[in-house]
Amino acid sequence: MKTVNQICSPKIHDPNFILDRRFAVRGAIALAASAFLPGCTGPISSHSPANPSGSNPQPTPAGPITSASLTVTSTSAGSIGPAFAGLSYEKSMLYKPVFIGSNSNLIALFKRLGPSLLRIGGNTVDQTVWNPTGPGQTSPQVAPPDVDALAAFLKATGWQCLYGINLGGSANGTTSPALAAAEVASVAQTLGSSLLGIEIGNEVDLFGSTCCGGYYAGNWSLSKFLTLWEQYRTAILATTPNASITGPASAGSVSTWTIPFGQSTTKSEITLLTQHYYRGNGQAPTSTAANLVTPDATLISLLSTLKAGGQALGLPYRIAECNSYYNGGASGVSNSYASSLWVLDYMFNCAQATASGVNFHGGGNGTGYTPIADSNGVVVAARPEYYGILLFTLAGQGSLYATQLTAGNLNTTAYAVKTSSGNINIVVINKDSTQSLQLTTLLPQTAASATLLQMTQLSQGATGPNLSATGAVTIQGATVNNDGTFSPAAAFTLSTSGSQFQCYVPALSAVLIQVA
Repeated sequence: MKTVNQICSPKIHDPNFILDRRFAVRGAIALAASAFLPGCTGPISSHSPANPSGSNPQPTPAGPITSASLTVTSTSAGSIGPAFAGLSYEKSMLYKPVFIGSNSNLIALFKRLGPSLLRIGGNTVDQTVWNPTGPGQTSPQVAPPDVDALAAFLKATGWQCLYGINLGGSANGTTSPALAAAEVASVAQTLGSSLLGIEIGNEVDLFGSTCCGGYYAGNWSLSKFLTLWEQYRTAILATTPNASITGPASAGSVSTWTIPFGQSTTKSEITLLTQHYYRGNGQAPTSTAANLVTPDATLISLLSTLKAGGQALGLPYRIAECNSYYNGGASGVSNSYASSLWVLDYMFNCAQATASGVNFHGGGNGTGYTPIADSNGVVVAARPEYYGILLFTLAGQGSLYATQLTAGNLNTTAYAVKTSSGNINIVVINKDSTQSLQLTTLLPQTAASATLLQMTQLSQGATGPNLSATGAVTIQGATVNNDGTFSPAAAFTLSTSGSQFQCYVPALSAVLIQVA
């Protein structure tokens, strides 16, 4: 994990240099949400949407309410496939009691998100050495017992793994192509079908910087990386011919590193382009909760470049490590309710830009980012960010439909998923601190029924949600317990009229509407 002094200064003027670091290819399959997925309804009449007789009506929010309209079209706007919402952890977690078959609480929280992808990566990839005869749980080594434990964890969760291999250590002789090949051979044999791919090195575009590992400080370039990477790839395939190789796991430099890497290697040598992304420096005074939930033009630009580049190469791409702010996150921001709302927009933005998935970096119990807080592997809590990821997975998989949301100047967004069952699941996010929405929605098909789940935050004694609160987030009134149990109240039922319905979206909340 990088300290403040280890992070390179951001090239703010360069939109292709994305400031990322940390821990999170497969996204979350929607959980069995049908039992409590929701919708909005019928004609609005003086702040009181009509509901079917005997239903569970949505209450009218307190405070000011703004009328808004949403049109869901049948125009394709991307898709959400299996294992979209993944997680990422430092490789150092392998020699700690984290990814073990007996860690039932962590296993349950992973399973709550559905089958997905765990990335083993981060800065410690290039600081961790393979010891084929080691006893396990010994820093800074990974040994066969550690991989056995990982295999048991993956089997229990139903997740796959993107596994990082030390490349930076080649600068000081602590690793080599032969040692990397031996590690991959052992990992592939042990993990079997749970192994999705191999990543060689972490944030390799920063190797030449003295502040970012300094593995080849002052003597590094893309061409030198490609030469070294090819040596490792050749050695790995000599012992494990069927290994899937991914890369380049860039910190940024999309146009000058990630895409040229893909053009050089082509889809004959790699199966997936991997890129990292963080919004900014967690130590910067501008890294606030309010900033986090504002539109992110840099992200949209990065995704546009990756989309075009991946399509030209015929390769999928994944944001294989990401989170809010790097340097471990911004205390009181990355672990706040703001992250619950931010992560929804972030994931839908990536899906709209054809990303195959994302991996949110985490681990530990610091005051920055991590979807799941733990103390040496023991689950402490599902953090606010986890709730946003969970709500996304509950929206399901399928084709994204284009939406048009009109809500004045309010900071609001809306997304729609057409599932394989024919349902349309809609997520509306209201990031305004005072104004609730009274939303009229027009669909491209007739709505037989609609239900609604609400994600919000309310601290004890407070009168409304607080973006900076670090707890008390709920989905339909329920918290996610440390053992993964989650018992939301019955979804609100909404009246429908033909292809229309109405609902409320309270201030600082997100709602998930399921329309059948």
